[in-house]
Amino acid sequence: MRDKDLVVNIGSDSKKYALYEGTERRFFAHFEKEAEAFIVTFQTGDSKEKRMLSEKDYENALAGVLEEIKRSGAAAAPEREIRAVGFRVVAPGSFFQKHRLVDSEFVKRLKSERGLAPLHAEPMLAELGRLDKLLPKIPVIAVSDSAFHAAMPPVASVYAIPHAIAEKFEIRRFGYHGISFSSVVRKVKATLGTMPSRVIMCHLGNGASVTAVKDGQSVDTSMGFTPLEGLVMGTRSGDIDPGALIELAKRLKLSPDKLESFLYHECGLLGVSGESNDIRDLLKLEKEGDSRAALALDLFAYRIKKYIGAYAAALNGFDLVTFSGGIGERSFAMRERVMRGLDGLGLALDQSKNNAAESVDAFINQESSKDIAVIVTDEMGEIAAIAATFLKVQP
Repeated sequence: MRDKDLVVNIGSDSKKYALYEGTERRFFAHFEKEAEAFIVTFQTGDSKEKRMLSEKDYENALAGVLEEIKRSGAAAAPEREIRAVGFRVVAPGSFFQKHRLVDSEFVKRLKSERGLAPLHAEPMLAELGRLDKLLPKIPVIAVSDSAFHAAMPPVASVYAIPHAIAEKFEIRRFGYHGISFSSVVRKVKATLGTMPSRVIMCHLGNGASVTAVKDGQSVDTSMGFTPLEGLVMGTRSGDIDPGALIELAKRLKLSPDKLESFLYHECGLLGVSGESNDIRDLLKLEKEGDSRAALALDLFAYRIKKYIGAYAAALNGFDLVTFSGGIGERSFAMRERVMRGLDGLGLALDQSKNNAAESVDAFINQESSKDIAVIVTDEMGEIAAIAATFLKVQP
C-alpha cells in the first residue's frame, strides 16, 4: 500500500531526506560537507546515529537512504510503499514559482535555467536522475522555494529596467527560502495561536535571506532574481553595485559564466576572510586576533541589520523578529551580534535566554523588548504537507 511520502531537499552544501506517513516523520537523514569530511546523521524515532562517509557515498546518498529506510523498518519496500516524492526546487522564473509535477518538460526547463542558480540546479538535476533510476514509477512533485513570494507587490518585485525587456526575459525578483519562511509562519501561528500582523524573518545559513511578512504573506525579501542578491552569505557576494561587476569583469577578464562562478563560489564570508565560509571557523579566528575574519562577521551581521531596518520601514513597524536556518538557530553569538545596537528599534536580547536557545523554538527577548524568537525551520515537514496537498488537488 502506498501511504508514505519521501521528501528530498538538496541544498547548496547539504542533502536532507525524510519519510513521512501522514504528518508523522518516520525517518530522517542529513548529509553534510564539513571541511574535507562528509557526514550523515540518521534519525528514526528517538534513535540517532552519525557516520563518516566517503565522497562517493555522499554523491550517491539516495541509494544509501533507501537501504537505511529498509534497515530501520520505516518502510520494508520503499519502492512499493512510497506514494510520492516531494522535491525542493530552487530556480528563477514564473514556471518555477508554482508547485508542479516533474516531467520531461520540467527537466528541460530546469536544464535551460541551471546557469542562473548553479549552486542548486546541478545537484538538483543529478538527484532527479537518481530518483528516476531508483524510484522510476513514483511521481515527483517539485515544491517551489519561491512560491511563498509569488504575491509580492510589483514595487518589491520589479527591477528598474525597461518593461519590455523585463517581461520578455522574466527579469524580476522571485525570492527564495520560501519553504522555510512558510514553515516559520505555520509554527508561529501554532505557538501563538495567531499570526502577528508584521514579522521580519531572518533565515541565516550558508545561504541567507530576510523576508518582510504582512498578515502571513511575503511582501518583500532580500534575495531577488537569483539567490545571489541580498545578504552577505557563505560564498556568495550578496548586494553589490552593478558597476563594480562590470569593472571586475573587465579587470579580471571574466566571461559572464566565470563572473557568475566567482560571485557564487569565491565571495561572501570566504572572500572577505580569505579563510573560511564557516561561521564557527571565523568566530574562532576572530578570537585569535584575525582582523579579516572579524570584518567578515561584522559585514554579515551589518547587512542583516540593514534589512531589518528597511523592512521595519516597509511594514510601518513590526511585531516580531525571527531567526531560523543553521546559523540563526544554532549560533547565539551571531544572533547577539545582529541584535547589538538595535535598541532604537525596540529590540533587546535576554542574554541568558539567547545563550540557551540552540535548535529549539524559544523567545529570546527581554520583557521590555519587542518579540524576538528562534523558530526552528521545518522545511521537510512543509514540503511533505505541500506535496500531500498537491496530490489531493491534482492526483
